[in-house]
Amino acid sequence: MKKTLFAIFTLLILHSFDAVQAQKAAWTSLFDGKTLKGWKQLNGQAKYEVKDGVIVGTAVANTPNSFLTTEKDYGDFIFECEVNVDEGLNSGIQFRSLSKPDYNNGRVHGYQTEIDATDRDLSGGIYDEARRGWLYVPEVNPKSRGVFLRNNQWNKYRIEAIGTSLRTFVNGVEISHVIDDMTLSGFICLQVHSIGNRKEDEGKQVRWRNVRIQTTNLQPTPASTVRIENWIPNTVSEPEKALGIRLLWDGKTTNGWRGAYKTEFPKGGWNIKDGVLSVDKGNGAESTNGGDILTTEKFGAFELTFDFKLTEGANSGVKYFVNELLQYTHEFQPGEPMTVPADYIKKGSAIGLEFQVLDDAKHPDAKMGAGGNRTIGSLYDLIPADKTGYRRGAVKKIGDWNQGRIVVYPNNHVEHYLNGFKVVEYNRNSDFYKALVQRSKYAVWGDKFGSAPKGPILLQDHGDLVMYRSIKIRELK
Repeated sequence: MKKTLFAIFTLLILHSFDAVQAQKAAWTSLFDGKTLKGWKQLNGQAKYEVKDGVIVGTAVANTPNSFLTTEKDYGDFIFECEVNVDEGLNSGIQFRSLSKPDYNNGRVHGYQTEIDATDRDLSGGIYDEARRGWLYVPEVNPKSRGVFLRNNQWNKYRIEAIGTSLRTFVNGVEISHVIDDMTLSGFICLQVHSIGNRKEDEGKQVRWRNVRIQTTNLQPTPASTVRIENWIPNTVSEPEKALGIRLLWDGKTTNGWRGAYKTEFPKGGWNIKDGVLSVDKGNGAESTNGGDILTTEKFGAFELTFDFKLTEGANSGVKYFVNELLQYTHEFQPGEPMTVPADYIKKGSAIGLEFQVLDDAKHPDAKMGAGGNRTIGSLYDLIPADKTGYRRGAVKKIGDWNQGRIVVYPNNHVEHYLNGFKVVEYNRNSDFYKALVQRSKYAVWGDKFGSAPKGPILLQDHGDLVMYRSIKIRELK
């Protein structure tokens, strides 16, 4: 009996050893340490060469982005390499990328994880090169800050592309997690970013070593609590569900929504088609067409995300902590039910804190208010959105889908994000906040404005064609 048990135990050990060996054997080197065999260069004319077992890319002035690409395409994979970059240089690793003659004359396009040796500290973010721009800005992941080592130190990168899940890691820390299905297969590139005509950056280098890939028996890193950016419209992935995220609009019906000052959804002025909820074009005035719509639920601490698309010159907004009674002139007495009478009809937008949705270039409201506090992403008429410096990338052209995000923490700290960039933050009900209210158009309501423990979420009808989708919420505790 003892011999039998020993034999079984020995077989189990050998089986485990073989499994580990098989997993190790699944790694395939993409760089032989001596030549660039298996790679080809596309687009720009940066210099790529092999030195001391390292791939070296050298920046050249007056040439576009350069890409050293694999000759093979890869679908599902786990990729690793080490990167060392000169200070101040920007680079990246493309994956599931393409180059086609009928797309921008063969320009490389697709997913890229950022290599950023600048003060922006965006390393590990996911950028959609030559297509949609930023898909995941590391600002939304506080754990990403300071992970990338500068001053010519080596950094380990890992990319896990499995199905629609795209995850990036820098030095063992998960930076980005994107859900997207635009491209499921493509080549991998080592990028040297264009430096334009900046002669001071000419000759700076990016270096790669230990470049390897797994394509079978993939074992993704266990799920974490890192924020997930899901770019598949009106869907909630299983990892998102695990974080408590749900759809606030189902993408098909009016369930969970009603008209402001009404018990039902407006009979006109709003349309649902192909997973898009749109405000009809009217005369450009507030709530004179279908009127505002708001959720039947009320929320206190929460994280709200929504996609929106503006038409030229359009105006709308997403409001929170809405109080419909602020438009009612009746002074409620203690003990009197604070409800709007059935025969009461109020024109104008319901009152609440507002994430501004606006065409800054063409709508006159952008030049009103104070210091730009009525521009896109702003806390309307209170705090201007910071779209300076690298945050200029927060503004997309009219006709593109944008992502807005509002986070209200249990301690009343509030943040606005526009396309992944944090553009506003403040503390609700603080003395500073109250002072801002007193100098705004909301001063007439004083401490009642935006101060309730809970309130509905509202989409504004401002008489312009604006589209919404992928409206999601996660309640915070």
